[in-house]
Amino acid sequence: MSEEKKRYIQWAKFAERTERFDDMAWAMKCAAETGIELTPSERDDLADAYKTIVTARRSSWMVLKSIEEAITDSERNLKVAKQYKEEVAAELARIAEDVLNLLELLIPKASTTEAKVFYLKMRGDYYRYLAEIAKTGTKLDTINNAQNAYQDAVDVAMKELPPTNPVRLGLALNYSVFYYDILKLPKEAYELARQ
Repeated sequence: MSEEKKRYIQWAKFAERTERFDDMAWAMKCAAETGIELTPSERDDLADAYKTIVTARRSSWMVLKSIEEAITDSERNLKVAKQYKEEVAAELARIAEDVLNLLELLIPKASTTEAKVFYLKMRGDYYRYLAEIAKTGTKLDTINNAQNAYQDAVDVAMKELPPTNPVRLGLALNYSVFYYDILKLPKEAYELARQ
């Protein structure tokens, strides 16, 4: 491991301990960009850091969406809620695009099947997050991108990973969530999870 990568990994560990997850995500991104492949533990840290910061924005967006839908008495309040929701959506989209750009570097360099499936699943997840907030004009493309990423991961996982592999199991779960929440196909989601 290079000194540069070691420094970023240590930075990420300190950021995690101090619950500064934006800093942790930045440090793990920098570690990944050194060109030295991430270990399974480092991959998990990268995913955990980004998941933590994106989950906060997703939750905020969902609450603001509920608030916006509940406002019936004030045009001003509705406008403020809508504007704030759009700001949170823009933050979430920036984070997701950052992750997707990073994955474009990591997927081709993955030296193991598990790493490749992990990154493809992650790509599907971040397109799914974008699909949750997408406006009508871009929603279909985002959904297709998520489905393609998940399917690419499934194709590799089914051939090369045992059914009990944790990455394969996580993929099955997240892909079934995509079918249930985004495609609104509960029967297919159940079948996918069952497989």
